[in-house]
Amino acid sequence: MAEPSAATQSPSISSSSSGAEPSALGGGGSPGACPALGAKSCGSSCAVHDLIFWRDVKKTGFVFGTTLIVLLSLAAFSVISVVSYLILALLSVTISFRVYKSVIQAVQKSEEGHPFKAYLDVDITLSSEAFHNYVNAAMVHINRALKLIIRLFLVEDLVDSLKLAVFMWLMTYVGAVFNGITLLILAELLVFSVPIVYEKYKTQIDHYVGIARDQTKSIVEKVQAKLPGIAKKKAE
Repeated sequence: MAEPSAATQSPSISSSSSGAEPSALGGGGSPGACPALGAKSCGSSCAVHDLIFWRDVKKTGFVFGTTLIVLLSLAAFSVISVVSYLILALLSVTISFRVYKSVIQAVQKSEEGHPFKAYLDVDITLSSEAFHNYVNAAMVHINRALKLIIRLFLVEDLVDSLKLAVFMWLMTYVGAVFNGITLLILAELLVFSVPIVYEKYKTQIDHYVGIARDQTKSIVEKVQAKLPGIAKKKAE
């Protein structure tokens, strides 16, 4: 269980945990527990892990069903229509509940107050420290992406640039068959199905993935040996 948990952690968490000894959250040491990387980062990572591994079936089912309905609606209607209908549905629920509670309080002559008072009193203010932390975390990923883009487009490694070219060429065929919303729907189906399937059949999947990785590595080494400049660079 520990390996799938580590595989689902985000790059920002894995980079921030370098040099730190892994330990179970709260000292439990149970399988699938998140490393002690700080309360906020570990909490978000554990929440995503539990969500995609269906630890809480009701919670995951609600998130999966809601997002899938939204994506299917976007595939059939415009973004403005979908957002408008969602806001109208939410307002219909909250206004109806507010009127219902007001009528009940008037009939019973009670003074319970506003039915959403507990939520209205919640402090949702984003502090400057939290904002800077989010910006700094985003800048790490942005700088890493910029370096990768420059490295690929300026052909620092010929094989990596050729991989990108082949991938983009294949994506032209994918784009001719699917649009962006369809790809998002397929991605969501994979996100909520592949991790749990991998968890159940980990041994068999790792075996075949290892075979495919070895074959791919041998092919890449043969291509690198025949390309001009690559073999010389490795020899140096």
